[in-house]
Formats: sequence, structure tokens, C-alpha cells
Amino acid sequence: MLNTDCSSSTDLRQLRIIRTSSVPGDGRCLFRSIVHGACFKDGKPSPSENLQKELADELRAKVVNEFIKRRGDTEWFLEVDFDIYAMQMRQSHIWGGEPELIMSSHVLQMPVSVYLRDKKTGNLKVIAEYGQEYGKENPISILYDGYGHYDALWCSKR
Repeated sequence: MLNTDCSSSTDLRQLRIIRTSSVPGDGRCLFRSIVHGACFKDGKPSPSENLQKELADELRAKVVNEFIKRRGDTEWFLEVDFDIYAMQMRQSHIWGGEPELIMSSHVLQMPVSVYLRDKKTGNLKVIAEYGQEYGKENPISILYDGYGHYDALWCSKR
């Protein structure tokens, strides 16, 4: 299980990047990263490539269902038609973003923290936190590269 010490800013150097896709641009990186993080958080080993893909697609389907369930709370922040957006998000090659991060935290009932590497210092910094109503300790941690790709982060301190 991830050690809660890594959720503090002083121990960010304990976070290790886990590459979540050997297929660049397959559209699943956000979901793969969250699946990895949920496995780490539950003390499970990193899923195989095939299981990772299957779990990512299952999470995507649950996220879209949650998005639709919460339509009244979510429709306003989309810049496109809600029904078209939901239909497109069901396709495995479509990239996820902030709406999917929010819904993932609700589906898994776990907090999710998104990090970005500071270009000047190389250090990781938290840029977004979702699902804090499910707790603030020991979040699923993922890394955003700033260009549309996500990887999982694992706390090496056990």
C-alpha cells in the first residue's frame, strides 16, 4: 500500500513514475494511470498489460456512466454537447481529462492527486486534487506531462 508519508510535499522525491502505456496515444493513459494507482493503494501488484487495458476500459465505462448520472452537476462545464461528449468518451481511443478525473474519484470513492514536473526545478508539484470528500490521505497519484499524457506515480517509501 502507498505510504501516507508520500502525500506530503516534503516527500515528493519518494514518488516514482510508472509508465502506463507502451502504445503512445492509445487514449487510455489517464484510465491506465488511475487503475495502477488504485492497485498500488490497495496493496495489489501492478497489473499486466492485458489486465491494465481491460481495467482501464472498465473504469472508462463506469466514469461515463457516473458522468451521465451526475449530468445536472456536470453538463455546465463542457464546451460541447453533453450527449456527444458522453458518446465519444465511451470510445477507447478518446483521451480523458479533468471531467474524467473528477468522475474517477467518485467511481472509486478515492482521492486523486495530479502532479506536474516543474520545468525549472524538475520537482513534482500537485496541480489538482479531486475527491477529497473521500479523504485527503493516501490519494491515487498520477503525473500529467503537460501535453496530454498521464503516467502513474508510486510511492517507493514503504
